[in-house]
Amino acid sequence: MIRTSLPVKKALKPRRCRSCGNPYVPISSMAKACSVPCALDLVRQANARKEARAKREERAATRVAKEKLKSRADYLREAQTAVNAYVRLRDANEPCISCDRPATWGGQWHASHYRSVGSNPGWRFNVLNIHRACSICNAWKSGNLTEYRPRLITKIGLERVELLEQESPVRKYDIEYLKRLKKVMNKKARRLERRIEQRKEAA
Repeated sequence: MIRTSLPVKKALKPRRCRSCGNPYVPISSMAKACSVPCALDLVRQANARKEARAKREERAATRVAKEKLKSRADYLREAQTAVNAYVRLRDANEPCISCDRPATWGGQWHASHYRSVGSNPGWRFNVLNIHRACSICNAWKSGNLTEYRPRLITKIGLERVELLEQESPVRKYDIEYLKRLKKVMNKKARRLERRIEQRKEAA
């Protein structure tokens, strides 16, 4: 039998415009927008996503390149910075470990080592050996150890202080260890920051 007419094209079901969200009847199955302005908006959105993705990929590539250029000393500094930041947050409500300056003192706060890093590298990252101190004691008075020790005994106990005063263990910090340490301490610092913010909100 010979057809004498073209088949009737079924109307497409209504759908929501991906740009404005309004319902519309598409003119084709490929249509995603209800109008030309909305179609142009979708194109702009797609281009913005591509640009953002390209920037993320570029930043990731830059980070990888920088990692390859880092020395062990760079990783050592980064790990120490992370540990120090955690200590300052941990002791945020405590006075200077070496003097009577209160936690509310408006100057700069440091993370002060009781046993110095140079002579006791094995205690470098031990958080019992590092405490929040004012910049005056730490930077200008070399830690002000005469006052540091009795306050440290009060804080952590004589047994632990005497342990720190023994010769530090020999440690060789490899790069993988330093990376893990930095990651762990940054995570702990973020947790402390959240707790501090929650206390402030509850006060």
